[in-house]
Amino acid sequence: MIACWRIARFVCVMVALSFAAADGARAQQRTTAAAPYDIVIRNGRVLDGAGNPWIRADVAIRDGRFEKIGVVPEKGTIEIDATGKYVSPGWIDMMDQSGSVLLRNPLAENKLMMGVTTAIAGEGGTPVDASGIVNVGTYFSETQAREEVLGESARAPNKNEIARMRAVVDTAMRAGALGMTTALIYPPSSFATTQELIEVGKAAACRGGIYASHMRGEGKEVAQSVREAIAIGEGAGMPVEIFHLKVAYKPGWGVLMDSVREEVDSARARGVDVAADMYVYTAGGTGLEATIPSWAFEGGDDSLRARLADPATRARLKREQQSGSPGWWNIIEAAGGWDGIVLGNARNPNSEKYVGKSIAQIAKETGKDPADAAFDLVAQGKGRVMALYYMMSEQDIETALRFPWTSIGSDAGASVRPGEGDDLGLPHPRAFGNSVRVIAKYVKERHVLTLTDAIRKMTSWPATRMRLANRGVVKEGNWADVTIFDLAALRDRATYEQPREYPSGIDWVLVNGVITIDHGKHTGAKAGKVLYGPGHELSSRGASSPSSCAR
Repeated sequence: MIACWRIARFVCVMVALSFAAADGARAQQRTTAAAPYDIVIRNGRVLDGAGNPWIRADVAIRDGRFEKIGVVPEKGTIEIDATGKYVSPGWIDMMDQSGSVLLRNPLAENKLMMGVTTAIAGEGGTPVDASGIVNVGTYFSETQAREEVLGESARAPNKNEIARMRAVVDTAMRAGALGMTTALIYPPSSFATTQELIEVGKAAACRGGIYASHMRGEGKEVAQSVREAIAIGEGAGMPVEIFHLKVAYKPGWGVLMDSVREEVDSARARGVDVAADMYVYTAGGTGLEATIPSWAFEGGDDSLRARLADPATRARLKREQQSGSPGWWNIIEAAGGWDGIVLGNARNPNSEKYVGKSIAQIAKETGKDPADAAFDLVAQGKGRVMALYYMMSEQDIETALRFPWTSIGSDAGASVRPGEGDDLGLPHPRAFGNSVRVIAKYVKERHVLTLTDAIRKMTSWPATRMRLANRGVVKEGNWADVTIFDLAALRDRATYEQPREYPSGIDWVLVNGVITIDHGKHTGAKAGKVLYGPGHELSSRGASSPSSCAR
């Protein structure tokens, strides 16, 4: 691995990805002497991804791209009989969390087994992905720039520090980042003001980037948080992507999601490019530390543990869990109290016996106040203690799915080892079932979406949204990412109790024209490519100098 200073880490990641993609490209080369096409998919119901009804057609692939669609009398070196099955563009995960896991397990089985061929990462920071199994693009977090300049401080940056932060973002954009992200419920990201984000975001906007955000609040303040996200994008001059859209507040179920729609539609009507992605489960998942007011994290993890060890500080934190705290979203309230928060990963063998139990149950068993039980679990964890938060409604999921501008993102990463969890250590079924569930539950069972629109939300729309050239549609000349599935057999099998069950009904998955899932089994192929943002293209063409955007 190339040695990198922290400020240049993203550049080194993209170089590593480039080398991996080159390896994948070499792996997919094959002789065409025996047949004019590498692969011909026969007799499938072809969904083009653009929202059109299916057609019965053959699909011929050569050199990683769709070569011919229709009647294909010529042979392929490999022939796939898709009779009775649907042939769609490969599915795009608009919110991937694979992070560094692909360095340790490059196969990404759980992603590919649910039809995903492209992953868009980077909510909390740049992932170090260097294997090229799936197509990977990544954002760059404003928090990475903030930490580079301010460390874990909660203070606002001065003018000179803003300029330095812009320079860090500019470096990432020229290296190929898709845009700038924030995760505003987590310190130190939560320390950033709206104006700071606008000013730093201008560096990403200058290079054609998107602003994507885990918003400051997703509960009773969700409409206000959407307005802030829109204001940041509008002020900086770039499109806005709302990560994992939800209403996490029971009193607002059935009401606030329509307020979100009004905010987005109003912004779009005046010319602001705003959209959102979502997963299709009623429980979210994140660290248990999210239950602690943000100010307690200033200075980093050691400072947090020191504060949790102080009785007076604990008393203050408990009061603020009731009354609220500036810059902190009350996720306890969002979950309806401690009964709605379930321990997912204790990160401590002594606490493993509590996994699967609510914090309220754990408090009862240990004779503690629920807040103290949570504080102790966080303080004793050897790593990030994870929890499930039951805080959304099926009604709101269905409402949001019907919005034309929503796409699908799992908020989950690739497995560390086959059949095991992702690198977040969060046992959530979305890591194994999210994309399939969109069709199995919301097309087949509940009839919320048509099949064509569900496929559009996972193919052409996210490809268009992310400016992914020649992807997302089955069209001659486009890259041949393909998911072939049996609609009748398609079912997500992962549950909260058994979150690591692979889905059924995905028969073949092709990444850039290479068979990667064959009859539901991973082939070990590595054919993914790096997906660079527009800033990389502009810089490579000399269309804009670094200094013109970094100022």
